[in-house]
Amino acid sequence: MTLQDLQTPCLLLDEAKLRRNVAGMQDHLARLGVAFRPHLKTAKSRDVARVAMTSSTGPAMVSTLREAEYFAEGGVTDMIYGVGIAPAKLGRVTAIRGRGVDLAVILDSIDQAEAVVRHARASGDRIPALIEIDGDGHRSGVAPGDAATLVEIGRALTDGAELRGVLIHAGGSYVLDDPDTLAAAAEAERFAAVSAADILRAVGLPCPVVSVGSTPTARFARDLAGVTEVRAGVFMFGDLYQAGVGSVGIDDIALSVLCSVIGHQPAKGRILVDAGWMAMSRDRGTSGQAIDQGYGLVCDFAGRVFDDLIMIDANQEHGVIALRPGSTAVLPDLPVGAQLRILPNHACATGAQYDRYHVLDGDGQVTAIWPRINGW
Repeated sequence: MTLQDLQTPCLLLDEAKLRRNVAGMQDHLARLGVAFRPHLKTAKSRDVARVAMTSSTGPAMVSTLREAEYFAEGGVTDMIYGVGIAPAKLGRVTAIRGRGVDLAVILDSIDQAEAVVRHARASGDRIPALIEIDGDGHRSGVAPGDAATLVEIGRALTDGAELRGVLIHAGGSYVLDDPDTLAAAAEAERFAAVSAADILRAVGLPCPVVSVGSTPTARFARDLAGVTEVRAGVFMFGDLYQAGVGSVGIDDIALSVLCSVIGHQPAKGRILVDAGWMAMSRDRGTSGQAIDQGYGLVCDFAGRVFDDLIMIDANQEHGVIALRPGSTAVLPDLPVGAQLRILPNHACATGAQYDRYHVLDGDGQVTAIWPRINGW
């Protein structure tokens, strides 16, 4: 199969770049002496998981129970469900664990811990839980110095469930773009997680797992003393937002959307393609960065980036391509039917629009179709 055979829009995945990105992260973390737990929320594909995981059975991180079920069906037996647990989901967690899967949950409140314990006692399933730590005010979690809450949650879990450890996500690193600042964020993440673990251990509570992770901090970490594992996911594919952060380079981006030129507006300097926000997603994360990439950066059929050519606007099924405002580049002559590739702002959001990857080899030929899932 060639690219010309594909109906557009469709999702392309450069396998060589994927493998290179994964190998680079694995080597980096191995030098720092920590285990790697790939986050599969971006990929949502068993084929990608086989590339990313260090073993066919894991470890892995997931963001939905649908992912946990899907990867369990594919033989993955070591997973963390990385969204704060809702009590109504505990029955489903136990059903997955009943298939021989070591699925752990995360939480950050005594209410959640007590719900897990009640379910564990009723079901006989000692569900392992990690206490989520908030090291930078980005999202959820217990403050790393809040010893009273940490100990209260930890003690509650040991009364019927299992305290597996602590887990932190340095989401605040996504707004940074300087290597030294990112390294400092990685150190702050490490220190917060290790400090929380020390509080639990000081009162005799178990804390075998100290889990940290985000693509930027994983990439720029220099010392991970006291950490047992690192989680990261979007780095596998890369995207324009991560390129803006500095976590990946434009040439590292393995994911793109193949589209076709369907019209021209010469007076406005615009080209229309058949990939709108349903194909690219509405994510405009780079609008807050130093370089605004619109809805995506435009490449030619072979994947070569055009100078300053971006998708400036998007309707449901129409994408509008034009030169970046202020650019002195020349709008390329692209006839109707010409195929282009668009690099996405956010690989997770763009991937979620599709149910498969068309996998490319180093010569740009389609060598496989890898299914992916969506939903919760």
